[in-house]
Amino acid sequence: MSVLIAFAVPGFIALMVLESILTASRKVRGYETKDTLASLAMGVGNVIVSLGAKAWAFVIYAGAASFSVAQIDFSWWTVPVLLLSEDFCYYWFHRVHHEVRIFWAAHVNHHSSTRYNLSTALRQSWTTPLTGPIFWAPLAIIGFEPAAILFAQSISLLYQFWIHTELIDRMGPLESFLNTPSHHRVHHGRNVRYLDRNYGGILIVWDRLFGTFEPEAEAVDYGLTKNINTFHPVKIAFHEWAAMGRDAKNAQTWRDSVSYILQPPGWSPDRSTRTAREMQAELL
Repeated sequence: MSVLIAFAVPGFIALMVLESILTASRKVRGYETKDTLASLAMGVGNVIVSLGAKAWAFVIYAGAASFSVAQIDFSWWTVPVLLLSEDFCYYWFHRVHHEVRIFWAAHVNHHSSTRYNLSTALRQSWTTPLTGPIFWAPLAIIGFEPAAILFAQSISLLYQFWIHTELIDRMGPLESFLNTPSHHRVHHGRNVRYLDRNYGGILIVWDRLFGTFEPEAEAVDYGLTKNINTFHPVKIAFHEWAAMGRDAKNAQTWRDSVSYILQPPGWSPDRSTRTAREMQAELL
């Protein structure tokens, strides 16, 4: 865990307490004890895994740096370039972790809560610290130092904490270029039209450019298309890994077995289950 995130923890807790007080008098679902404890347990597990995975990330970035085309020093003018570049990498990290099942298995736990509050931001994966670094390796090839890349990732993570709330509605002109609570509520929705939308970290411009933007319109129904109905952190962390393994093992052909791993979540050879795009096509 970076120093920035460590210093932010007391603030996270204070804001969660404040939000729980405010939501008690609003028409939102707010907090539920077991759900919140599950999210916190996932967050603690992510921190523990990340401590070891930092070495893995440094190996990836150092290897990529051996192909670097330049050496970019950490200075006032390179920080905005770094943050913009990191956000672009985050978009593709996030998108692939939704649209390829083996990566979805790592990311799905973040979407497993049927509630949406600041504690949901802490429901972090125990396996994306291992599947994620490759998506930021291009920054090392460009010439950014590994420490600078990790710094930019921490800034993105800090930003994304506050957008996990129902208390903030639309934010006017900021909605056009920033990822906001409204945009991210859509991302956490299991409404068919909201599936696989709004992948951005700090900025929403990548979604607008690459056709994955969806504005918040109908009320958001939070959770997974098939909710797992458990608060057990180990089951939350690994349920999709287990399901994917069963599907691949029981497939009739090797091609179907590989497809269960590399196709989008919901893929099946007989369409007995459907992908997000297949479900969305039926709405047209």
